Amino acid sequence: MARRTVLLLLLALLAALAGACSRPATDAGKLAAVYEMYDGYAKDFPGVEAIAVAEARALWDKGEAVFVDARPENERAVSMLPGAVSQEAFLADPGRFAGKTAIGYCTISYRSGKLAESLAGRGIPMRNLRGGILAWALEGNPVFGPDGRPVKALHVYGARWDYPPEGYVSVY
Repeated sequence: MARRTVLLLLLALLAALAGACSRPATDAGKLAAVYEMYDGYAKDFPGVEAIAVAEARALWDKGEAVFVDARPENERAVSMLPGAVSQEAFLADPGRFAGKTAIGYCTISYRSGKLAESLAGRGIPMRNLRGGILAWALEGNPVFGPDGRPVKALHVYGARWDYPPEGYVSVY
């Protein structure tokens, strides 16, 4: 009898842990998780100014922004923000983007935050997209393949960041 009680208690504990570790099912829940992660990461680059997705989109729509993708080529090959340039292309000639707000991003904007921090030390301003490509897509904005056509896929870096919007495929 004692063995059965212990087994039932262990099963109840496992069920509780599984519930506590479950991932959000809705896009709103995923977006909240993405922002929570980003806000934790942002402590690693405190001097970098974040930019909200809505503000970044408004600047892009007015032709006043350039998106700088801090991810490697294999991630960019899955999807990118509209008109984005690689960090290598940006760094090759940052002056060609004069007059535009440089907005860095990656999956959740940790790597781009570190890039923006590094660039600030060289006198090159860059804001960091809060929540990265995940937040961008979760807020209903399109992403594009290397051919410039809209896609429904996101490279999410790894399982920990696997928060694609409904209808999207994750790659990692």
